[in-house]
Amino acid sequence: MDTAELRPAAWSDAPGADAGGESFGVYVHWPFCKAKCPYCDFNSHVRRAPPDEARFVAAFRAEIAHWRQRTGPRAADSVFFGGGTPSLMAPATVAAILEAVDAAWPLKRGAEVTLEANPTSVEAERFHGFRAAGVNRMSLGVQALDDGDLQGLGRMHSAAEALAAVAVARRAFERVSFDLIYARPRQTPQAWAQELRRAIAEGCEHLSLYQLTVEPQTPFARLYGAGKLILPDDDAARALWDVTQEITAACGLPAYEISNHARPGARARRNLVYWRYGSYAGLGAGAHGRLTAGGERRATFAERSPEGWLKRVEAHGHGLVSDEVVTPEEQADEMLLMGLRLAEGIDLARHAALGGRALDAGRIATLEEAGLVAREGHRLRALPEGFPVLNAIIAHLAG
Repeated sequence: MDTAELRPAAWSDAPGADAGGESFGVYVHWPFCKAKCPYCDFNSHVRRAPPDEARFVAAFRAEIAHWRQRTGPRAADSVFFGGGTPSLMAPATVAAILEAVDAAWPLKRGAEVTLEANPTSVEAERFHGFRAAGVNRMSLGVQALDDGDLQGLGRMHSAAEALAAVAVARRAFERVSFDLIYARPRQTPQAWAQELRRAIAEGCEHLSLYQLTVEPQTPFARLYGAGKLILPDDDAARALWDVTQEITAACGLPAYEISNHARPGARARRNLVYWRYGSYAGLGAGAHGRLTAGGERRATFAERSPEGWLKRVEAHGHGLVSDEVVTPEEQADEMLLMGLRLAEGIDLARHAALGGRALDAGRIATLEEAGLVAREGHRLRALPEGFPVLNAIIAHLAG
């Protein structure tokens, strides 16, 4: 694989650029972390001994071969290494997986290859190695720029260490994004505004800004249930949301999706594949996929346990525990659920073609009158007032 081919190139992220749903991405899940954050419900695992990376590479190669046989020839727009903590992998492991992906689904010129990383000094030392391996976009899990809050979130880095890692990443990669969590305990709009401006001043092209939620079966859920974790109430959370939208828009990073903000031309292609209801292969323990195989749209899910996934792949050539046909009605519902997260909204004609029926015009009109959605030509999108109640909007339209 010639990594020069992966240098960023012009690529249309305009509304409807993938209206036919033909974009194709690859998601690679690395399921290991050094520690489990108390808010996290992702499929991540902590192990005392380091994993056998050579064994995992062989398993990824086998699963890639399985999916290549089923999908037929495709060209990949994006590859995303998520987790877990992919930056715990050796750069040589990332290179080997990318070479296998490229051999199966040739990466388009300028394809986006993103790797998630923790912003610790140890992992930052590997950034140039990841760039040489073919990664051209780094996504850093900063989460907060306050040391007390970082400790409360279970993170293993300080704010200073995170900012130093961002600086290293910007030297190694042309494209850098990082995540922050807001609506944290005792957080005020004033404090968040200051923190957000500090983050934007780092000059990154993309920010993912997530409101803290309490997920079931996490340590935070137990603390919350016991009254030991106090989060902002609905009014305070809405004020934090408003601050987020105002500051990012004013600084040139408007929201293109509920939680994602980018400078012009810098929207994450991997995100657009998902939210525009394109196709993607999910590789690795616990990975989900949505793709066309044998003329059918399929929903796939792999074994969550890393060791169990390895055994399944070594025995069967894949780690799947679920591989189901998505009905036309389900496809329309999924497109609605994903697409209305985007500021550009959905193509109504494509939605009707997928599900075999159009959305109810009366239901749309009710939402329009409430100032929650807008129809513009053949597209339907949520308005700023609609995003905080998007789940209700989707339920109303799909009902």
